[in-house]
Amino acid sequence: MGKLTLTTFVTLDGVMQAPGGPQEDTSDGFEYGGWTVPFWDQAAEEFMTGVFRNAEAFLLGRRTYDIFASYWPEHDDPADPIAHNLNILPKYVASTTLKDPAWAPTTVLDGELQSEITLVKDRLDGELQVHGSGQLAQYLLARDLVDEFNLLVFPVFLGKGRHLFPMGGLPTACDLLASRTTTNGIAIHTYRPRGRAAFGSFAD
Repeated sequence: MGKLTLTTFVTLDGVMQAPGGPQEDTSDGFEYGGWTVPFWDQAAEEFMTGVFRNAEAFLLGRRTYDIFASYWPEHDDPADPIAHNLNILPKYVASTTLKDPAWAPTTVLDGELQSEITLVKDRLDGELQVHGSGQLAQYLLARDLVDEFNLLVFPVFLGKGRHLFPMGGLPTACDLLASRTTTNGIAIHTYRPRGRAAFGSFAD
């Protein structure tokens, strides 16, 4: 069975919306797109390259899939694990509206999503990777489907925007597997969920 991993860029106040550019996602009037760009550095690039080297397949939400499909097919480079793996590896899209994806190889998951994801994982030996895909990420976290996740926390807060961890999510404890900080202050943490959060009191 494969491992489902989630990799997400977030601000200090937990916003994950439109990290890569001003027009990436302006829904709900979001006007701060591209907040990762001033902080991006070689160490972050090297980490992300390593993440993509581990991919066996990708699981994406519809919005992220459309963003990727509009860019990466025109920027393939066999020497670049990010570009090349995105183009050649299987892509699974959680969508009930995407009917004829042009970016091969793509399979649309439009049935009972949890069961379909489990079947995909069962066929893999390596990582089924989720990148961005905010609504999908929340769906997966709420059902304990994420085996491991990478949070790249950027030293900026925005005050508005879509959050990775919404109100009403499952209280979950995690083990920290790795942590590092880049020259420009990006804190990169790798976690493994280990079950429901526990609670106590210092007064006991």
